[in-house]
Amino acid sequence: MQEVKRQLDYFMIDGAVGGNQEWFRNVVMYIGGCAAATACDCCIYLALRRGKTYLYPGNVYSLTKEDYIAFSQKMKPYIRPRVGGIKELSMFTEGYGKYLEDSGEKEIALTTFSGENTVDEAAVFIKERIDAGYPVPYLMLKHKKRKYKDFVWHWFLCYGYEERLDGVYITVATYGEKYEFPLRELWDTGYEEKGGLIGIHS
Repeated sequence: MQEVKRQLDYFMIDGAVGGNQEWFRNVVMYIGGCAAATACDCCIYLALRRGKTYLYPGNVYSLTKEDYIAFSQKMKPYIRPRVGGIKELSMFTEGYGKYLEDSGEKEIALTTFSGENTVDEAAVFIKERIDAGYPVPYLMLKHKKRKYKDFVWHWFLCYGYEERLDGVYITVATYGEKYEFPLRELWDTGYEEKGGLIGIHS
């Protein structure tokens, strides 16, 4: 099998890969702002790479940590950290969808893809969205493997994939860093309570 690799042209902020919730000075956002940070990163990507500059209030061509922190506070009311976290895909689509609507965005539609689906179906979903030019918000609730402890009850953004001989690997951004994970292992959390994916369409 020929290995296929696709990676979106992501962005850097003051040397970081995308944004970082650990920059947030608001305690609630610092602890539970991963969904809002994921939504902010989506907006910046769409502003930079899809021409939707109205989705980001700062200068998208000169991204700074301070502007990102200010943006997170604007996103906070839409995807508000709460007890138990943003643990349902619908909480993200409703909040982010409202932000898009209030920003004058009329083309983008958001769909949900449950973690109950198979890993093969998840791979197809991720590849289709990235091939279409959109990053994929990913929610993971729990995981049996300790190496994923920093990704438990966490939202992050998938912006690339690679089809290798041993399966599909995904590239994700969170905490201002780039990570690569085997999708099969990441998807098989070992728990009944599942997260899932968000599809961005236009």
